[in-house]
Amino acid sequence: MDVSGNVASNGLAEPRSALIFLGTGCSSAVPNAICLVQPTDPPCSVCSQSLSVPPERNPNYRCNTSLLIDYCKTNGEHHYILIDVGKTFREQVLRWFTFHKIPRVDAIVLTHEHADAVLGLDDMRAVQPFSPTNDIAPTPIFLSQEAMDSVSVKFPYLLKKKLKDGQEVRRVSQLEWKIIENDCKKPFVASGLKLVPLPVMHGEDYVCLGFLFGEKYKVAYISDVSRFIPTTEHYISKSSGQQLDLLILDTLYKKGSHNVHFCLPQTLDALKKLCPKRALLIGMTHEFDHHKDNEFLREWSAREGIDVQLAHDGLRVPLDL
Repeated sequence: MDVSGNVASNGLAEPRSALIFLGTGCSSAVPNAICLVQPTDPPCSVCSQSLSVPPERNPNYRCNTSLLIDYCKTNGEHHYILIDVGKTFREQVLRWFTFHKIPRVDAIVLTHEHADAVLGLDDMRAVQPFSPTNDIAPTPIFLSQEAMDSVSVKFPYLLKKKLKDGQEVRRVSQLEWKIIENDCKKPFVASGLKLVPLPVMHGEDYVCLGFLFGEKYKVAYISDVSRFIPTTEHYISKSSGQQLDLLILDTLYKKGSHNVHFCLPQTLDALKKLCPKRALLIGMTHEFDHHKDNEFLREWSAREGIDVQLAHDGLRVPLDL
């Protein structure tokens, strides 16, 4: 697949839909601030590079994980579906909406309600039509009931409510909340695209959602996972007859393990179990050097027969959904 956005090598026009990676980093993002304000000796090479190379040419510069689905319907109309709106959302808009000419957000889907997935919700107003009285159509946002309960505490002013006598109207993001279930048998439709919830464990006390979408080309997006629930693993595994064309999967550190995230050893084990045709990894800390570690992954891919690479911010993957 040509990920450059150009015409394919066979001369055919590129697919009309696309995935755009707005962010591929962990919650603290990369560069890690502590590496810059309290540098080690020698300094962190990945974080130091961020000071000398412009972010748009630096695949090691990573904002919070977020994916934009540019979904082109059969009539040629484009709908833009955003998965997660984290702490770095405004930066992602300035950098990648402008670069890829994304005019708006038609729907939002949340994996969970942690800071790196929701704290940019207030900034949604920056990509909505201006109205000082909030007299605009709200953007639908799909989330679990557990996430809704948490967001209502974090952002009470983003929930629709009647004004008290004498209370001023204040311009804030206009959102329409839609509850979805933690069940792969309960799909939903966002801006014309069918998505299937994929519940996974994000620590043993917390369920996070991934999402499966695409009829012609099956994509699963799983950004925060420490263990697969058996029903979800079965639903997206090659052995069950549901082989994925692309799996986008969490990988926090290069070595060892973590209580709430996959690290590279667990990620690679999961890929061997699920056996997707292709995988792109997200959620990386500053331990990962994009160029060096993709060399390792190319060797692993040749050995295991699964094409896997680290994704990077701004990556556009054209496909037909």
